[in-house]
Amino acid sequence: MTDSTDEKLQQSCDELAAGILAACETCGAKIACAESLTGGLLSDAFVRIPGASNVLLGSAVTYGIKAKASILHVDRLLLEREGAVHPEVARQMAAGTARLYAQPEYGDRVIGLSTTGVAGPGPDGDKPAGLVYVGLCISAALAPDRREIVKAVELRLNGSREEVRRQTVFHILQNLSLFTASFKE
Repeated sequence: MTDSTDEKLQQSCDELAAGILAACETCGAKIACAESLTGGLLSDAFVRIPGASNVLLGSAVTYGIKAKASILHVDRLLLEREGAVHPEVARQMAAGTARLYAQPEYGDRVIGLSTTGVAGPGPDGDKPAGLVYVGLCISAALAPDRREIVKAVELRLNGSREEVRRQTVFHILQNLSLFTASFKE
């Protein structure tokens, strides 16, 4: 990625994060992150925006498999069978971080986000570099049809290790932005 491309991506992330934070603050939603391959970049995308503390609760960087199981309560057998790079792991990480940061005063309005994948430079076993799953957990209180949404989105990204990590953040912000746009309606 060239410096100007990197700057444009950062600017896009800043704009998306600012819009998400504003929409969440308006409706009283909170955000919690569970990060593996992004190692804190996702929470940094929010923290870069002034006033983020009104919405962002925190981020659990669970890089290791055992941390995913013990902190986020991702199913140990799933992790042993499939490894960390799997859509169900992303879903369970997102749901786990929403539960981890939940407090009674938030009224079931915590959005859980997660990132897991292979940043590279090479593959991880049979999983190619650039294979990423991002997870979203939207509580029933925030969902349009009042049913909890827990989903994973598969990404196939190209570039260096750092580029894959930054693109992951952009894509999860883009996905969340589409959802939070409904808060304004």
